[in-house]
Amino acid sequence: MKTILFDLDGTLTDPEEGITKCAQYALAHFGINIADRKKLRHFIGPPLTESFEGFYGLTPEQSEQAVEKYRERFRDTGIFENRPYEGIGECLSALKSRGMRLAVATSKPEIFALRILEKFGLSQYFEEIAGISMDSIRSPKAEVIKDVLARLGVSDTQDVYMTGDRRQDIIAGKKCGLKTVGVRYGFAEPGELEDCGADHIVETVEELEKFFLAEETNNDNSNF
Repeated sequence: MKTILFDLDGTLTDPEEGITKCAQYALAHFGINIADRKKLRHFIGPPLTESFEGFYGLTPEQSEQAVEKYRERFRDTGIFENRPYEGIGECLSALKSRGMRLAVATSKPEIFALRILEKFGLSQYFEEIAGISMDSIRSPKAEVIKDVLARLGVSDTQDVYMTGDRRQDIIAGKKCGLKTVGVRYGFAEPGELEDCGADHIVETVEELEKFFLAEETNNDNSNF
């Protein structure tokens, strides 16, 4: 049975408005004022601390403070400045109906991921939804993947896929021995998915669904 892990931001939903507004809010606390939210799209996908430190030169201590400020706005407002990608519900329904096991592995706090997926009616498709805890500001994506695999009781990763839109998803999936699928409709920079070695790359949600259904058909035929 095929098991597919999905990233959340940039793969299942488009969170650009909420994430960039919350990053804008957190940076302003440190006197860094970014008027153009498009310049904050790099916050979508990587751990927040990585972006605060790497792009704005905050110290590790300041970065953790910035995460708290970010969550201050995100908790009740930014969380729902978000929308599912068109066709994603139909895609998940089709995959689940074919007997595939679906789960979420996100660097977002798990409690936030649950609220988002429930709000948009997507939680019904997943056996497990795994993220970081509220007190785990620095948690590598690979650790989240290991957690969700343990919850699913999966030890053989031969038919397990990690699906995401950023290099962190692909690198972590490979580190855990999974096949990887990059989605170009998310927030990857040009060439990012190729450079980090994604095994497969799809352009659209429709293509993502067709890819996994074709993979399932190929597996079925190989049994004869």
